[in-house]
Amino acid sequence: MRQRILVLGANGFIGRKLVDALRKTDWAMPIAGVRASPHAPAEGVEYRIVDAAHEAEVASALEGVHAAVNCVAGKMTTISEGARALFAAAARSGAMPRVVHLSTMSVYGNASGLIGETAPLRADLGAYGAAKIAAEQWAAGYPRSVILRPGCVYGPGSPQWSIRIGDFLVAHRLGDLGANGDGYCNLVHVDDLIAAIIACLTPAMTQLGTAIFNLSAPNPPTWNEYLSRYGRALRAVPISRISHRRLSFEAKLLAPPLKILESALRAAKLSAARVPPPMPPSLLRLMQQEIRLDVSRAQQVLGLRWTALEAGIDETARWYLRD
Repeated sequence: MRQRILVLGANGFIGRKLVDALRKTDWAMPIAGVRASPHAPAEGVEYRIVDAAHEAEVASALEGVHAAVNCVAGKMTTISEGARALFAAAARSGAMPRVVHLSTMSVYGNASGLIGETAPLRADLGAYGAAKIAAEQWAAGYPRSVILRPGCVYGPGSPQWSIRIGDFLVAHRLGDLGANGDGYCNLVHVDDLIAAIIACLTPAMTQLGTAIFNLSAPNPPTWNEYLSRYGRALRAVPISRISHRRLSFEAKLLAPPLKILESALRAAKLSAARVPPPMPPSLLRLMQQEIRLDVSRAQQVLGLRWTALEAGIDETARWYLRD
């Protein structure tokens, strides 16, 4: 019998990739949890309309499923409330389905060095990290949860780490950052993240129990190395040298009004395509952070094989330049 897998946040970047990957297996039947019916439903996919922050709707969506994956993103309240609703509904269901919860390396806060899954969680990087920690607390109280903490998920279609970073490079707003880019870039290709999720769902892993895994390619490059390689692949050459003064101008003076304008246009349902994307201070802090994720447990238990960095960057650049 095929396993019925509910994917919450199935319309998002990772959710769409996961539904498609599950559809191609011979043991899973994906159920896409979405806010509205799709215009072009995919063959071999069941759709259930659900607001992930409403426990009653999540409980209804969980009926008859063997496992669920929480790919819900968005506002901070959506992240924390979505996790609360999911794990409360799952705990009250008779089936007690396995739940794979997508967290983030941001729960480690401003830590440095080689960080394993037992490191303390720190909410010192702002609201996003705090919301993810709150979501993890709900997950930790559920006996059949698997928490995945990926680094920067890149690859074709990645809004933050491939599209936006690509936009910054092409506009020569990022490049060689000097000392400001010497932190580690904990990249994980989206295909590797999908492989990790599927590994946690396979029938062979039903005895896994509660677990936590860091996800990032081992031996990560520095941000300067990533930006230089990606910039060359995008043909955004010569790679610009970006001074500390210019970065400070971007983060402190330019980012706030651009963010306000971007939010206003979205609220008015107008295109923000012509507005330069803001470069948040959190991004620049991350590029200086000397944190490396210890992924040995994911390699040993899940049997992961990582996409080579050069191959991943080249594939992403071809996708970015497709037009």
